[in-house]
Amino acid sequence: MNSAGTPSRRIGVLLVNLGTPDSPETPDVRRYLNEFLTDGRVIDMPAAIRYPLFQGLVVPLRAPKSAKIYKQLWTDRGSPLLFHGLDLQAKVQAALGPGYVVAFGMRYQKPSIEKALDELREAAVERIIVLPLFPQYASASTGSVQEKVMEIVGKWWVVPSISFISTFTDDPGFIACFAALGKAEMAKQHYDHVMFSYHGIPERHVLKGSHKGYCKLGNCCNSYNKNNRYCYRAQCFETSRLLAKAMGLAPEQYTVSFQSRLQSRLRDPWLQPYSDEVLKEYPAKGIKNVLAFSPAFVADCLETTIEVGEEFKEMFEEAGGEHWQLVPSLNSEPMWVEAVAAMIKQA
Repeated sequence: MNSAGTPSRRIGVLLVNLGTPDSPETPDVRRYLNEFLTDGRVIDMPAAIRYPLFQGLVVPLRAPKSAKIYKQLWTDRGSPLLFHGLDLQAKVQAALGPGYVVAFGMRYQKPSIEKALDELREAAVERIIVLPLFPQYASASTGSVQEKVMEIVGKWWVVPSISFISTFTDDPGFIACFAALGKAEMAKQHYDHVMFSYHGIPERHVLKGSHKGYCKLGNCCNSYNKNNRYCYRAQCFETSRLLAKAMGLAPEQYTVSFQSRLQSRLRDPWLQPYSDEVLKEYPAKGIKNVLAFSPAFVADCLETTIEVGEEFKEMFEEAGGEHWQLVPSLNSEPMWVEAVAAMIKQA
């Protein structure tokens, strides 16, 4: 302890989420999309193709449409992904105490990873633990954060010890918190079925990361093991199995599916089955009341609140469904704060 009563050797913690525009106005959304969609880990095309295609064509067309959706999402506190992240930072800091310095950054836009790392460097932390807030590892999310952190820190003259929590797919605290939120909704009324909808990625991303060709995009994901530990698809199925077990669901009572694909533009297969297609088939099968989870996200955002919560609800009702309910994300729930603090301490 120093004279001020603060531990002299502190651990830095960097929490990172994906990113958000500074505002829901088109210019800010365009800046965000430009940075996001030109990341080589997100769109794994050669730069000579990626930049002209997305900066010159895709982003200008998409930005005004996305801006309208962001306006639906925006609150008095701004972007939910941002304020939930800042709330989580403050609460995890309180839970961990003065032996830790907790910073929060976004992979794209503000607050930047570089700014957050500078805060930790100014605090003269002994080492840094990086927790990308993506439960399941994907090169386009966790991998991109890891690459960016190393790019920034690699320019420092003094580089501290750095470690990453690359996945928390099966973390007991993560599972328990999401299951508790699901049980709370199930206590309100009966549901015929549960959908676990995850953000999709191109199938080629999974195959490129396959360990010794283990991945076949099929039954290989029926178990979670050393050969598919970093397979995004396998992790989604494992999270779903654990959540189903925690909530007492039999295999026939839930579906695992994938949302947010860009296939229509890129003509490239993404992970299947597609959530929007699956949910339209439910009513014909007698499934009229559905509880929907989005366990790839730990904070409410466009993909949860708008896509799963509103757009999927509308599709389901148009197909003959009666009730569609989104389970809220973890945000800064007390159980989630405890789970994050426990992961940090374990690391």
